[in-house]
Amino acid sequence: MNWITNYVRPRINSIFSRREVPENLWHKCDECGSMLFHRELADNLNVCTECGHHMGITPRARFKGLFDGGIFTEVEVPEPTTDPLHFRDQKKYPDRMKSAQKSTGEKEAMLVVTGEIGRTPIVAAAQDFSFMGGSMGMYVGNAIIAAAEKAVELKRPLILFSAAGGARMQEGILSLMQMPRTTVAVQMLKEAGLPYIVVLTHPTTGGVTASYAMLGDVHISEPNALICFAGPRVIEQTIREKLPEGFQRAEYLLDHGMLDRVTKRTEMREELITITRMLMNQPPAVKGDLPAPEPEAEEAAPEAPVEEAAKE
Repeated sequence: MNWITNYVRPRINSIFSRREVPENLWHKCDECGSMLFHRELADNLNVCTECGHHMGITPRARFKGLFDGGIFTEVEVPEPTTDPLHFRDQKKYPDRMKSAQKSTGEKEAMLVVTGEIGRTPIVAAAQDFSFMGGSMGMYVGNAIIAAAEKAVELKRPLILFSAAGGARMQEGILSLMQMPRTTVAVQMLKEAGLPYIVVLTHPTTGGVTASYAMLGDVHISEPNALICFAGPRVIEQTIREKLPEGFQRAEYLLDHGMLDRVTKRTEMREELITITRMLMNQPPAVKGDLPAPEPEAEEAAPEAPVEEAAKE
């Protein structure tokens, strides 16, 4: 052993050795198995560029691609009672909440914001499936009520993106009570004459489907989203029959009249702009950065050069 072995060789190896590539630079598509560069995947709103498979997306990432310039303002949601039932399974409920908050960076399973899409002011709410399966607890109920109240206050339409495994069992009956509470919130919008548009994403199941997710004026879904109350496996075990191919998927529900549209996530913004402006009795959005011109200005514009030419 000498200085060449102890110093020179390790130094050379450190210079020329291949650096390890971080694991989060590439993401494998669950459907086709393609390896996708994380920036390319994020720019495509977490839709596989090879097969078009729609992967999960957080509310913030969704809103960044939805709103003009990616700009939105959060709406404050009242905090519910923490652990009202003192529930414990494998973990205490507060510990499970802290774990979900740490892993997602969010306070709870729903985010409520205001902003503009295509220069059209809206209120939007979205569930985060990565936060305890997007489960519907008291906070989610408060969030939907806060979104409806803000929409009525500002006289704006409400667009809700659902993604949930159902009610939150750690809150028991208090979670199930959010079904009638959110139904009343939707009724507030209808009484105010404001549109309520629901975008159902994968998956939307349980008490969420049985309440606010299916009460919209327009129901749009992302491709191949599972939308149901009870899952296919539970139904098969109950009736002991094989279900049809694609049962409870978005395309199947569209064919059977349960949905109005099935729209790709990359096309959702334009779809929502068109539908929102139509329901608000507004003219079609103008492409580009300028707002739609006033009808009077359009009529007056061609006459001005004619009058000037006559004077000359």
